[in-house]
Amino acid sequence: MFDNLKILWHQGKQFIPDVTTAKVPGIFRGRPVISDIKVDELRLAELCPTKAISTNPVSIDLGKCTFCGECALQFPDKITFTKDYKLSSNDRDRLVIKEGVDQPIGFNPDLIRSEIHHILGRSLKLRSVSAGGDNSCEWELNSSNNVQFDISRFGIDFVASPRHSDGIVITGPITANMAESVERCYNAVPSPKIIILAGTDAISGGIFADSPAINRTFLSNHKVDLYVPGNPIHPLTFINGVLSLLKKKG
Repeated sequence: MFDNLKILWHQGKQFIPDVTTAKVPGIFRGRPVISDIKVDELRLAELCPTKAISTNPVSIDLGKCTFCGECALQFPDKITFTKDYKLSSNDRDRLVIKEGVDQPIGFNPDLIRSEIHHILGRSLKLRSVSAGGDNSCEWELNSSNNVQFDISRFGIDFVASPRHSDGIVITGPITANMAESVERCYNAVPSPKIIILAGTDAISGGIFADSPAINRTFLSNHKVDLYVPGNPIHPLTFINGVLSLLKKKG
């Protein structure tokens, strides 16, 4: 009993009643905001190890961003990271944060297939595929179903076999030796099925984007239904992204 009270005193209540309005404590970096203040744009862009920052006008591609925060540290008047964890989208272009725009990322309703809502909206089973990941995003996916976040309350679960799933969640940049395995796993999922890319490495390749050791042809041959930025992803980002895709939450 004493140990339970001590945990409660140190960590607070571990259960989050509403994951769509929760506040993220600590040093979490969410959606960035780029001001109109003029800075040395070339120096700013050179700071980014994954070339996520573009110039004229300044923009940040969250599909490439590692959320290291170096750009905000060097140019605090130009870039600030908010606590907004609702970073997911079904539209790759919406992951690009533009200068002078401070608004949620959101979804493109025209890109959501009707069968996703009608067939998968009440129950969704997912197969996680680590395609060369560093295990950070994999840990966060596991956390999405712990006592704090409890993604299962929405009828969303991870399963052991692709034949029991409705889609795959890919983490990692998809290495050459995993490319065939990802394809086989996807082919084993019964239709209709979805593809979710979780994390910077999965979305763009991250710091491995130019490596000859990765093979991302799978993504050229199949439509991606959900992009979840983060390095690693946050459970709240993943949960809210999937709920928005299924139209369970706004």
